[in-house]
Amino acid sequence: MDWTLPGAFEVAPGVHRIPLPLPNDGLRTVNCYAVEDGDGLVLVDPGWALDDGFTALERALGDLGHGFEDVRRFLVTHVHRDHYTMAVALRRRFGTRVALGLGEQPSLARITARAANSQVEDLRRWGAPHLAERWRAVLAALGEDAVRDYEEPDEWLEEGDLELDKRVLRVLPTPGHTRGHVVFVDAEAKLLFSGDHVLPHITPSIGFEPARPALPLGDYLDSLRLVRSCPDLRLLPAHGPVTDSSHARVDELLAHHEDRLAATLEVVRAGAGTAFGTAGGLGWTRRGRSFAELDPFNRVLAVGETAAHLDVLVRRGLARSTEQDGVIAYEVA
Repeated sequence: MDWTLPGAFEVAPGVHRIPLPLPNDGLRTVNCYAVEDGDGLVLVDPGWALDDGFTALERALGDLGHGFEDVRRFLVTHVHRDHYTMAVALRRRFGTRVALGLGEQPSLARITARAANSQVEDLRRWGAPHLAERWRAVLAALGEDAVRDYEEPDEWLEEGDLELDKRVLRVLPTPGHTRGHVVFVDAEAKLLFSGDHVLPHITPSIGFEPARPALPLGDYLDSLRLVRSCPDLRLLPAHGPVTDSSHARVDELLAHHEDRLAATLEVVRAGAGTAFGTAGGLGWTRRGRSFAELDPFNRVLAVGETAAHLDVLVRRGLARSTEQDGVIAYEVA
């Protein structure tokens, strides 16, 4: 079955998956999960504040015998707009409480204060000044559109238990995709609401956020190991179909990044130098596309991903980094 088809699909007793549309060709939909909570609902990752998304969510809730007024709470795994902004939009209309991981405070503060975006300066430091200028122009063109859908949540989530009417969800901070990403574990039902932390078919971008941490890939690998230490759970991802084993996919992701680290080191060994130069020597996506084939947005992601891998290689003592005139260069240790 095509996981992007609209509707409300039961994935566990009292839990329905609701695919909501996204305005791009890559990730065509985001999964919102409607969790029964007494005579109401709790929604996990309610999507992007788009008219089409609002209509699809309203229709799906209607199929379950509910309306927006029955939603008691939004639980959001991270601050990216395809997860968070519908929650903000619906709160403005219905007053529903919104909860988000505490670690998202720095990035959300930069967004709402219209502060400088560290991604532009990072791209310069990674040896990609032309991409930095292009990304700066994109952000400038967005203007008010870049911030109008964002507000602070009602509740900042830390590690611990959330008690719903008839179930308890454990909040686990899982930094990496973003510094404040969280997942929700329903231990009794053996469910993992994994957001973008563990996806069944793709690897999430690492550290693409306004306030990037020092070692985002290191954080992500630690977070994968944390989830691996939990019992094996049914995987309820934000993008892709539901699958039966969180352990199996975590093992694949850990192996993928070890392979990627090895490939990155070999490109450095060949003399790539900067993160931008190294990204140009690697294949991208499952199809192994060249860096030159990527669109500008995905080139920005690719350079940031490469820098994240390079910094882990430095941390492991396999590479060295030096900075000259504001640009970081890497070599094999």
